[in-house]
Formats: sequence, C-alpha cells, structure tokens
Amino acid sequence: MAGNDVKILGAWPSPYVMRPRIALNIKSVAYDFLEEQFGSKSELLLKSNPVYKKIPVLIHDGNPISESLIIVQYIDQVWNSGPSILPSDPYDRAIARFWATYIDDKWFPAMRGIAAAQGEDAKKAAMEPVVEGLVLLEDAFKNCSKGKKFFGGDKIGYLDIALGCFLGWIRVTEKLNNVKLLDEAKTPGLYKWAEEFCADSAVKDVMPATDKLAEAAKVIMAKIRAQASS
Repeated sequence: MAGNDVKILGAWPSPYVMRPRIALNIKSVAYDFLEEQFGSKSELLLKSNPVYKKIPVLIHDGNPISESLIIVQYIDQVWNSGPSILPSDPYDRAIARFWATYIDDKWFPAMRGIAAAQGEDAKKAAMEPVVEGLVLLEDAFKNCSKGKKFFGGDKIGYLDIALGCFLGWIRVTEKLNNVKLLDEAKTPGLYKWAEEFCADSAVKDVMPATDKLAEAAKVIMAKIRAQASS
C-alpha cells in the first residue's frame, strides 16, 4: 500500500505516537509521518480529532482514527500482512487489554509523578507505586509470555506495544532522577524483555535515543512550567 494512503499525525517524543508506528512496522505498512510541534495543533489535527484534539491520529484513505490503542487494534484488523498483534484467544486478548488499561490509567501516571516530585523523600515516595507496578507487570509477563521473549510470545504483540512505548521515558526518568526502575534483580523478565523489544526491527528505528529524549523532556518541562506561571 502506498505511503500516502496511510498517515500518522504525531510527534517523535510521544510514547503514544510510537504505538501505531510500531504496529504499522509489524505489518510492513508504509506511511507518512506528519510531525506536530509541541505547544501547537495543526488544522489537520483539529479537523481529524475534534473531540480530544490530541495525537496520535491515524488517517487511512482519508478516514481519521484516534486514541493509540484503538489505532493499534484497527491496524491489526485491517492489514493481514505480518503477524497478528492482538492474541487470537479471547481470554488472552481480554487479559492483554486489561493490563494495557492498567498501564495507561495507573502505572504511567504514577511514573510521571516522579518528575514532579521535589526533594529526595518525595522522589522516593513517588517511585514506590511505579516499582510496585513493575513487579505486577513482571508477573503478567510470566503469565502472558508463557516462557517466550515477548508478552505476545515469539513476536511483539499488543501488550508489548502498550508497555514498550514507555521504555524511552523509563530510561529518561532513570537518567534525570538518578534512580533505577527496571531492575535486573527485581524484574529479570522485564529487564530482558526490554532489551529484546528495543532491538526488534519494528521498534529500533522509532525508539528515541535516551540523550535526545532527555533533552526534549527538559524543553517540554520548561514550557509547561512557563505556561503554568503565566
């Protein structure tokens, strides 16, 4: 399929934008990446996602689809090329969706709290739910992977994409706060999984380098503070 039939509206630092990009790579679908600038919204974005006015948006044959995990499911259903992303078994599929919702609703918001914490005690307190969540996800990995290298088995699947998109921001959080979140001793399965995920051909070209993402994070945080004080 020609690249101009498929477009992604997004920004490279966004973990949510990474999700559909990985899914399209898994399916070997060419696409145009239309970069949105932080702090501004293009007319195309506002027209394509008038409800939330947020990235990512997939535009397929002129039809917009919003919300990262909904887009991933759409990609899996539309394109038969490449392996399936969602589990074929209904129970496994429900479990994958459950943990993806947990990641978005509970775990990642907790990790964002580390950046907002002031002082060592506050940072330590902010880390606790994040580490506890990773221990829960370690157990989920053992159950979902069934001894294989990904949540989805031999290949990257839905839950791999849901969690893996945050690996760049995990590394940035570790770097900027001098903390360790993915610990080989506490979460050995996730630690090894993270290496396998980032090395996969569907991921490595869209996973931001830690230093580049850290610089972007500093700029984003400075703009957010400026907006808050104005």
